[in-house]
Amino acid sequence: MRKLIAALNMTLDGFCDHTAGLPDAEIHQHYTELLAQGDMILYGRTTYQLMEFWRTLLANPSEEKSMNDVARAIDKIEKRVFSRTMKTVDWASATLAQQDLHEEVLALKQQPGRAIFVGSRSLIIQLLQLELIDEFQLCLYPVVAGSGLPLFENLNDRMMFNLVNHKTFTGGALLLYYQPKNE
Repeated sequence: MRKLIAALNMTLDGFCDHTAGLPDAEIHQHYTELLAQGDMILYGRTTYQLMEFWRTLLANPSEEKSMNDVARAIDKIEKRVFSRTMKTVDWASATLAQQDLHEEVLALKQQPGRAIFVGSRSLIIQLLQLELIDEFQLCLYPVVAGSGLPLFENLNDRMMFNLVNHKTFTGGALLLYYQPKNE
């Protein structure tokens, strides 16, 4: 069974925001390598549209090689988009989900292949409630955002996790690897 990994950036005050952190070349390299280890990433509509930023770097490369590397990695990996409002996607490596989240993710996990990543806060919350996430990879940035979307919003049940690994980046970010603890 394929592993479902929730990978997301988070601020010290608990908000998830793809724009609040200050990723440097080292963090970009980490995400380039991570995406190369998987077959697919799941997005909701909002995050999918936000990630389209990386497509602009394919047409107009950045002066930062690490950003161009991330853009190529995101472009290459298959993207599955869960949306009630989008009827089409125009990114060649993206498709719209055809089933509800639970059914589609269960079917994807049972297919042969490498890891599936989840990069959308809304999907992470839903998949956590469905007990389908096998691992969290939270990149904690040394930033207080002051406001935003809390990652673990509207969860009423206690959930326990084991810290299985960590990585410290030279810029001060900390990557925490957690797996659900079976109580």
